[in-house]
Amino acid sequence: MTKKNSSDSRIRLLVVEDEESFVDALHIGLSREGFDVTIARDGQEGLDAFAEKTFDIVLLDLMLPKVSGLDICRTIRTTSDVPIIIVSAKGEEVDMVLLLEMGADDYVTKPYRLRELVARVRAVLRRRETKGDAPVDNSLSLALNDLRLDMDSRRCFVSGEEVKLRKKEFALLQILMENAGRVLTRDVLIDRVWGNDYVGDTKTLDVHIKRLRTLVEPDPKVPTNITTVRGVGYRFELTK
Repeated sequence: MTKKNSSDSRIRLLVVEDEESFVDALHIGLSREGFDVTIARDGQEGLDAFAEKTFDIVLLDLMLPKVSGLDICRTIRTTSDVPIIIVSAKGEEVDMVLLLEMGADDYVTKPYRLRELVARVRAVLRRRETKGDAPVDNSLSLALNDLRLDMDSRRCFVSGEEVKLRKKEFALLQILMENAGRVLTRDVLIDRVWGNDYVGDTKTLDVHIKRLRTLVEPDPKVPTNITTVRGVGYRFELTK
């Protein structure tokens, strides 16, 4: 991927979206978040834009005129490893495993909140940075609701006040915030934080979540940030 000039450090984001109710809000909202946004309103326009300019990440709707999002993803992956986030409408029958196998890095479902989308974009860029594949947002921080994580210094702030998190507590909160709005199963959380060679039950995870709530929730007994999805796992809720 061609590097950006030092005079322009903004992340270049290509949005391929034909639904007008989303386009204007996305352009304004993402630009305010510091992204350099290019909009394409159909599949062919998206492919043409990608061929003409260098982008750091692509936000790609599945159901598009002229060329489908699936075909665009396939085409991009023949020449580029740029991160791709797929957008699907609620109720669409989508094989998410297939999308990820085809090279998509993440997916979101409409309707979504801008804060959730921005968190997903930054999380994908951070994951790519750790692999040395792509530029990354220079902020190195993640702020959702009243919480802010500083990844560089490994510090956590709640309503501006610092709280001390242990290593695994920080890792759990980071993963949950990076996937805001999405349910993460207990197995996924254990694999990501303890490693896939962890031997034990999920009670260890539950204990860590309980302690984490005492530190980051206004009322740990009625959590609003980290909620339990019974029988499945946990989800970070966007409340603002």
